[in-house]
Amino acid sequence: MTFTLPPAPDTLEVVRERIRLRPVVEQDLAAMVAYRGDAEVCRYLPFDPQSADDIRGRIGHLFGGTSLEGEQGGVVLAVERVDDGAVIGDLVLFHLDPDAGSAEIGWVVSPAASGRGLATEAVGALIDTAFTIYGLRRVTARIDAENQRSWALAERLGMRREAHFVENAWFKGRWSDLLVYAVLAREWRARA
Repeated sequence: MTFTLPPAPDTLEVVRERIRLRPVVEQDLAAMVAYRGDAEVCRYLPFDPQSADDIRGRIGHLFGGTSLEGEQGGVVLAVERVDDGAVIGDLVLFHLDPDAGSAEIGWVVSPAASGRGLATEAVGALIDTAFTIYGLRRVTARIDAENQRSWALAERLGMRREAHFVENAWFKGRWSDLLVYAVLAREWRARA
């Protein structure tokens, strides 16, 4: 059976009880620098603390976009609190494998928003979007094994730990273990 990616939506806005997801735009950079510039936030992420120019260089080509297709395709979404519109994080859906109908997700959330379930709500909304809007069959997440908060979030959302690669890469001055989580669309629908 082959997988066919449906057309990307022209616009994208996903609203849940406390958060709104929408494509990142240039005006979000100040808020993003506040958390992406924090060394502790970046501790387990594949980049060092970032300035506005660093963010533009890494994901600027995705700003405002809604398509997963193309060599550097992907969707980067701002996480806004519904009550005040503050950007408290950003999410990415990328690394599309069109033959398998799968893509990877990632998240970065401000420490100021932690401990309230907002990240869980946002990442859950992204997974739901991957399946309902983008028609994907499978979503994965790659997480540093020491990043307990992120892998606990993945597990809360019903993602399955599929792999634990021991000391698989030299990362930020140490041999790092990598965890791979995944969930299938049919599993996600069964949870609802």
